[in-house]
Amino acid sequence: MAFAAVPLPPGFYERPAIEVAPDLVGKLLVHDDGTIRAGRIVEVEAYSGSGDPAAHSRSGPTARNASMFGPPGRLYVYLIYGLHWCANAVCGPAGVGDAVLLRALEPVRGVEAMTARRRRSGRSVGCADLCSGPAKLTEALGVDGTHDGCDLTTGDGLAIVDDGWLPDGLVNTTRIGISRGTDLLWRWYVDASPHVSRR
Repeated sequence: MAFAAVPLPPGFYERPAIEVAPDLVGKLLVHDDGTIRAGRIVEVEAYSGSGDPAAHSRSGPTARNASMFGPPGRLYVYLIYGLHWCANAVCGPAGVGDAVLLRALEPVRGVEAMTARRRRSGRSVGCADLCSGPAKLTEALGVDGTHDGCDLTTGDGLAIVDDGWLPDGLVNTTRIGISRGTDLLWRWYVDASPHVSRR
């Protein structure tokens, strides 16, 4: 991967999702498939195994959610509404079913390539709206079901890296777009960022 920062190691992810989630804010999600596209993570949500009514893993492993059960540091990618891909960083020990949904990015590299990918589907392409949602960011970065289970820690194509940037004004609130587990304060976002999916 032609990117200066080193991918986060497996040990970073081998913790509960509610611990990993706020630590992911400010890191860079990088996709290098010959064209490098990267965005700074500005919004995340934690989902946590059998005790979380909104987690895909609440009823145990299935063909769809198998990647969510580890090992930590893998990518869990799933389809919503039969149309859009969502990407999650798998956390905790293997077998637990914890993951962090990557909800929004601030584009930092390959913006023209991201814009072109979004424009092809007829979607909005303003910079603030380019990756301001889980389906938007996967479309912009070119992440889909073929990336389910990929290892984020090797730097081979897809990775989350730390370039030392720290968020200023991190907000902790309830998750959005779900109907269960709506009371849990498991969403974090950068308060000043115009790239957040929803306030």
